[in-house]
Amino acid sequence: MNDVATCPAQSWKVTLPCTRAEAEALDGDIAAFVAMDQPPVLMTSEAGSDDDAWRLDAYFEGEPESAVVQLLHGLVPSAAGTAPQIEKLPDEDWVTLSQQGLEPVTAGRFHVRNRTTDPEEVGHVNFLIEAGRAFGTGQHETTAGCLIMLDRMRRIGMRFGNVADIGTGTGLLAFAALHLWPRAYATASDIDSVAVSISGENAITNRVPVGPGIGQVALYTAAGVDHPAIEQRAPYDLLIANILAGPLIELAPSLCALIEDGGTLVLAGLLRGQADDVLAAYRAQGMRLAERTDRGDWPTLRLRKRPRIGWKRPRRIDRSARGEAPGFGTL
Repeated sequence: MNDVATCPAQSWKVTLPCTRAEAEALDGDIAAFVAMDQPPVLMTSEAGSDDDAWRLDAYFEGEPESAVVQLLHGLVPSAAGTAPQIEKLPDEDWVTLSQQGLEPVTAGRFHVRNRTTDPEEVGHVNFLIEAGRAFGTGQHETTAGCLIMLDRMRRIGMRFGNVADIGTGTGLLAFAALHLWPRAYATASDIDSVAVSISGENAITNRVPVGPGIGQVALYTAAGVDHPAIEQRAPYDLLIANILAGPLIELAPSLCALIEDGGTLVLAGLLRGQADDVLAAYRAQGMRLAERTDRGDWPTLRLRKRPRIGWKRPRRIDRSARGEAPGFGTL
């Protein structure tokens, strides 16, 4: 999925056990930390073979005060009675370290490497998404599931001319879509400007043209689709959103409003037990389920927007948009 974080030197980490439900509830801004000048970066991950065994890692710039640790402890009630593990981190980039040693991933026709020393795979479309400050390297089941879904859509003859990847992370899914449909317009956005900058760097590495035109990817920093250029470039005939279930449900009206009648929506980032709730939110917006594939506990959903009878919004692309947004770094 597409969370982004950086951690400077002399950082600290607090670790607590949690349940899957508690992990899902920690997405987005946490009210307890909003007033902090440097709030912690929260990350959750599966902690074992038990589906409900998860772990919360909170990264702080400097040693956390006991009151802040208590606030953190209160976010995961299941950890009551468990002492938090508090440790000082070395002067290294913890996100990069956490991704070192990852093996390449093959998903459909795509082969994703995370290190320059990994060989390319003959007969596949190769992407290099190095371990770094942004997530979405292809390792997670949701990203791999999206790559497989996109590959399958191309193999069965589906065609698209205007694609959006919302919550892009590293840009990988937008790059894959442009390879499959090279005459398409492509839009990629993320709520974090660091991810947008990294996506631009990854585009250069993988020789993906950046810009607003045909066969190029336009990059924007935006919360969901809240950016004038993203709205102006609509309607999209293919929209991809690989984010968590809660935001997917919240964004259902705004995402669906930008999809043309008959258009396709690919959703991922949700767990198997959350699929019914996510589908209900999108069915209420006129979407129907066309296909579902599961990789472990992580489903990928392909939905289609039901055509309406009568007037149809004209298709348009704002060719004057420059593909720039606040926080998009110099490439």
